[in-house]
Amino acid sequence: MNKVNVIVVDDEKLIREGLKIILSTYEDIEVVGVASDGREALNLCKEEDIQVVLMDIRMPNCDGVLGTRIIKEQFPDIKILILTTFNDKEYIHEALKFGASGYLLKDSSNDLIYEGIKACIKGNIVVHPDVANNIILNTNYGKKVNQDDISLKYNLTERELNIIREIAKGLSNKEIAEKIYLSEGTVKNNISTILSKLDLRDRTQIAIFAFKNNIVN
Repeated sequence: MNKVNVIVVDDEKLIREGLKIILSTYEDIEVVGVASDGREALNLCKEEDIQVVLMDIRMPNCDGVLGTRIIKEQFPDIKILILTTFNDKEYIHEALKFGASGYLLKDSSNDLIYEGIKACIKGNIVVHPDVANNIILNTNYGKKVNQDDISLKYNLTERELNIIREIAKGLSNKEIAEKIYLSEGTVKNNISTILSKLDLRDRTQIAIFAFKNNIVN
């Protein structure tokens, strides 16, 4: 069995050691190290073959936003999953902008954190729905935007808008295909077209676009 190599990053020792113990109970997860801030995490990424960084967003010295930025600059293939609270909206936006694969609430169940790690390894966006709704309702990302204007501005079809919505909800290509009754290959081709039309790099940026333009239902 191929294990997913994970590091846990949190400035509180009890939390990071607790997460390490919890994740170690899953047979396909290997916690190869812990760190107290983003720079320590970067050093671990240089020393170990890391696939996923599970990182708190609020830490002294080097928080989760800066940590995401410096890790993704040097190790673009490493996935970063942010642990957050309802009060970290601005941090979340910045972390996603710098390449984080998504965010979960700190009080998420053990299985939800595990599933989040597995999902981001597959290239999916991990979005806790409660946090997403909070962002949309309480920040500038929630300003009303005429979706017809968005469609015209970027030449997006209704199908493409639907796919953007589902990506922002964290669905995989297979899940999107099943939900909107398309083949997985068609969904993949549509996503390539969306990236080209919006001049974006990846699914994370599509999710940010969706939140910014209030496309998510």
